[in-house]
Amino acid sequence: MRAKLNKAWSEPDHAKALGSLEALAAQLEKVHPDAAGSLREGMEETLILTRLHITGALLRTLSSTNYIESMFDTVRTTQRNVKRFRDGDMRLRWTAAGMTEAERSFRRVKGHHDLPKLIDAIHRELNQTIPTEEAVTVVAA
Repeated sequence: MRAKLNKAWSEPDHAKALGSLEALAAQLEKVHPDAAGSLREGMEETLILTRLHITGALLRTLSSTNYIESMFDTVRTTQRNVKRFRDGDMRLRWTAAGMTEAERSFRRVKGHHDLPKLIDAIHRELNQTIPTEEAVTVVAA
C-alpha cells in the first residue's frame, strides 16, 4: 500500500495520480473501509501541488512537514519553562515568543526561486473556482 501511495504521489500528471489513488481506495474498500474513506477524504489535498504543477525542490519542500514540526518543537521548548498559564492571552504570547525564537533558525526555502510560479498558479486556481463579484452581479441581473 505504501509503495502504491508513493507512486501515486510522485506521478507528475494530476489525472493519473488521482486515478491511482481512486483505484487504491477501491482496493482498500474491501479490506479496510475506514482507510479507504480517509484516503478519499484527503485525496484532493494530497495532490494539490501536482494540480498546481509545482515541481522540483519546491515540491519536495512543501511536501514535507519537517519545517512546521521543527517550529512547533521550538515553541514547545519555550513553553516548557512556563509554570502556570493564567489565560488564553498568555498562551498566545508564549506561542508568539516561541515562534520568534524559531524564526532565528529558519533558512531559505529550498526551491524559493519557484515561489512566483506557485503564487501565479494559486491565483489561476482561485480565479477558476471562485466567481468574482462582477460575475455574480451579471448572473443576478
